[in-house]
Order: sequence, then structure tokens, then C-alpha cells
Amino acid sequence: MLNRIIGTAAAALTALVPLVASADNAADWPKYHRTDDGWRYSPLDQINADTIKDLKVAWIHQPGDIQHGLQATPIVVDGIVYYVGPNNNVYAVNGTTGETIWHYQPDLDPIVRRVFYQAASRGVTVGHGKVYLGSLDGRFIALDQKTGKVVWSSQITNLKECYGCLFSSPPQLAGDILYGGTTGGDQPQRGKIYAVNALTGEPAWTFDTISDDPESWPGDTGEVGGGGAWMPGQYDAKRDAIIIGTSNAAPDFFGKARKGDNKYTASVLAIDAPSGDLKWFHQEVPHDVWDYDSAYEAVTIQHDGKDVIFHLNKGGFVSVLNKEDGSVVNVWPLSQTYNWVESIDPKTGELHGRNEPKEGEEITLCPYLLGVRSWNHGAYSPDTGLWYTNAMEVCNRIVASAQDHEEVGLAGLYLGVSVLEAVDPPGQKASARLDARDPITGEVKWSVDYDIPGLGSVLATAGGLVFNGDVHGVVRAYNDQTGDEVWSFNTGSGIRSGIVSYGADGKQYLLVPSGLGSHAPGFMASAFPDIVGLPGGAALIAFALN
Repeated sequence: MLNRIIGTAAAALTALVPLVASADNAADWPKYHRTDDGWRYSPLDQINADTIKDLKVAWIHQPGDIQHGLQATPIVVDGIVYYVGPNNNVYAVNGTTGETIWHYQPDLDPIVRRVFYQAASRGVTVGHGKVYLGSLDGRFIALDQKTGKVVWSSQITNLKECYGCLFSSPPQLAGDILYGGTTGGDQPQRGKIYAVNALTGEPAWTFDTISDDPESWPGDTGEVGGGGAWMPGQYDAKRDAIIIGTSNAAPDFFGKARKGDNKYTASVLAIDAPSGDLKWFHQEVPHDVWDYDSAYEAVTIQHDGKDVIFHLNKGGFVSVLNKEDGSVVNVWPLSQTYNWVESIDPKTGELHGRNEPKEGEEITLCPYLLGVRSWNHGAYSPDTGLWYTNAMEVCNRIVASAQDHEEVGLAGLYLGVSVLEAVDPPGQKASARLDARDPITGEVKWSVDYDIPGLGSVLATAGGLVFNGDVHGVVRAYNDQTGDEVWSFNTGSGIRSGIVSYGADGKQYLLVPSGLGSHAPGFMASAFPDIVGLPGGAALIAFALN
């Protein structure tokens, strides 16, 4: 198809090593994590430890708008790159030349200039001949995949009535169902996951992430209880289920305002895709008073002949769960300095020795509100059996206090604190690293230190490489077995996005969205002052072998 669209000659490519053949279109990166198992692994191996010395820039595409940088994971189908820049600007780009095929700029409600999560756009979804976008003004939008023209647009939420109820992450497909959750877990909202018919945009179902159990949410506390499912879920076709995580309860640090276990916040959910009914859930942090979202990716692998998922919580622990029913297989700590609990039972997931903030008293809690890792994703390689993830050891100094949700305002946060500052862990300096770990046991295979935490997602490939970008803009490739650095390139601005790899006309490409942004650098500055003043930007940079 790509040859007919862009007419690229293949004769000059005959000397290249052939791409790996695969039944699942190895050359494409068709979904947010490439596949629904969440691996962020490319089966292409043309770029490897032997050939990477010849990796050069092939093309650069700039969206123009650099507000909040580039946070998206690009999607690549049949050699065409689909990605979203700041303020919901969507592009289709020729994957061999970098030329724009089409550009969609939505007419956004002016209210988006007043919300806390300004400009944040983390991706698009491609399927059914459409490109799907979750908008900053509360819509699901379907664009024609070939032309970029609007096929349908559905208003899902009203930002004037529901603070933070926008879509910063791309809605995902589960067959003919398109679903996604709202962003503002740290705002006074009642979190929901919305589903529509992917072909028409008509409502299908809505799942309330706030349980209607009065023991879980006494009185009307659930009406402003948070619980946004703000990162993309993943479809389990075998069970026709959606696996998706939810955010913290709100107010974040002041649990006195919402006594109870606060289901289904800080949980991993399995939702029946056709009906929206709950199949199972695992609440990682009952009555969360530390801002420990469970919104991150759920990675599926085989263990002892069963499908299991492993899932990182902001609190610094990884839960390994049976995918059939959510039962606990193991729990292990990624964080080295956690103090919010003494331990978590590896057989049940029960929290032991909770260290809760008390109203008006200063306390240092570890990890801090960005977690042992921010929302940027790890990568799993089936070749090594290892999970590669960024991690950081940072704490926050807080004083919990009551907060009137009616005075928060459209752009305000409902945190329940009078003091909040990122600080060093007790007795040591804040630190950062890239780990290679056994995902079932947590055993460390290798680790590489960073001066400031990595905020981009990791990529693993069949070429035996692991790619990671830092906040300075340097992208590095590591040997996936040893952690030895084999290549690097300075893109000019920090990486806050998803690095991917794809193939077009017999050539493998590495695609790096460069452009530091989001609110994370501001939250990190007191612990990592060197992050202040690092340059912003927005450039999609493609590399290929020379």
C-alpha cells in the first residue's frame, strides 16, 4: 500500500538485511503499546548492536506548537505515521520521507485554555479506517484515516460541570467499542470510563469508578472522589475484556474527608467490553492517602502456564496478578526507599504498617506524588524475559489539611495539603536509574544510573537493544542483556514520549518524539534543580541505517 501512496523505490534497499518476518505485521506499530500485551517491543532486528553504528537521521517532522512538548506515542500502519502534537493537532506523515500527508487541527472550546492539563495530548488510536482522538474539551473524535476529515465527533463530558473531565490519553479500541477515562484524578470529580460505538460515536456504556457502596464512600464524598482512569487501557481479546487502571482518590492526602476503602480508586479493573460490567478488580491501595495512582500499563506474559499481568503502582510496588480473576501471584518493590507501608503481603496484596499523614503534621512520604516512576511506560522483551523501566528515589514533604472542593476552581487541584515539596529520601540524595528486572520476582539483572529521572517510555527490540531517552534530549541504546551503552544521539530537547520502531519498504526506522513538557518537571524541580531551564521543543525524529 505504501508504495502506491508515496511511490518510494525499493531498488536501493536490496543490500539491506531483510526485516524479520512475522504473522502480526512486524513492520507496523499499530497500537499504543504496539500490541495489547503492553510489551512495547518491536520484532524488527535490522537495527542491532552490529549495525547501529550506521544509524543516521532520516527525516524530521515538526508540529510547530511546542506547548508541553511531545507526549505522544506515534502509531504506524503501512508505513504511515499518525501522531498528535500539542493542543490536539493530529498529523499523518509519510514514514519514509517525513512529509505531511494531512493535518487536523480541531476547533477546541476556549475553556481548554483555563484547565490545569493544558495542551497535553498523549496519542491517537487507529482502526476501522479511522484515527481516533480524545480531546482536551471532552470529546471523542473519529477522523478518516486517509484524509483526516471528521467522520464523527461526540461530546462526552462538560468541563464546566466536571473539572478535569477531559481526555489527555487516546481512547482505545475493544472490537467495535471505543473507550477511555477522564484525566483529573487530582480534581473534585467523580471518575468515569466512557464507551461509544467506534463506528458511529453513539454511547455504549459508562462505568463509574466510584463505587456506590456507602461503606466505601460515606455520604456524598464519592461525588468529588477522583478516580480518573487517565491512561490507556488494554483489550484482552481472549476474554473480551478491558484491563484498565484508575487513579488516586481525592482529596489526595486528606483521607479524613472520605472515610472508607474508596473503591474503585487506585485499582486495576477488568471490564466486560460489550456491556461495561465489572468482571474483577484488584485494589492496590485501599483508602489511598498518598496519591498513588494505579493508572499505569498492565503487561501480559505467561507464567506457570497461565496468563498473568504485572502492573506498577505509583507507590513503588509491582503487583503480579492472574489475568483470569485478578488474584495475586506476587507483589515486589521497585522502590528502594518506600516508607508509606512497612510491606505488602506478596500472596494477598494486603498493606502492612500503613504510614498515613495526619492533619496539620509535617511528614516525609516516599515515593513522592509522581511515583517511583511517572506515567512513561516500561518495555518487556520476550527474548530476555526482562522488563526495562525507569525508576527514581524521591520523596515529598507534606502537611495534610482540609480543603473545600467548592473553592478549588477549574484549574485547581484537590490535594488536601498545605505543604507539598519534593525532597531527598531520608539519609540520601534523590536518584534515578533505568532497571532491567525479572517481572515476576523483581530480581535486578542490570541497572544504569541517571542524573535526572527519565520521563520517556522505553523501547525493546528483537535487535537485542533497549532504547531510552533522558530529559536532556539524549536517546541511548543499551545491550538488552548487559546494559552496556552502544549508541547515543542528542535530539536537543528532553524525551517525554514513546519511542517506537517500524518498517517501511524493507528498512527499519527508529522514531523518537523529542520535546520536554508536561507538569512533571515543575514537581521535580526542588529535588532535581538541574531540570529547571532545560529547553522545550517538539520534533518527531526518524532514524534509519545509512
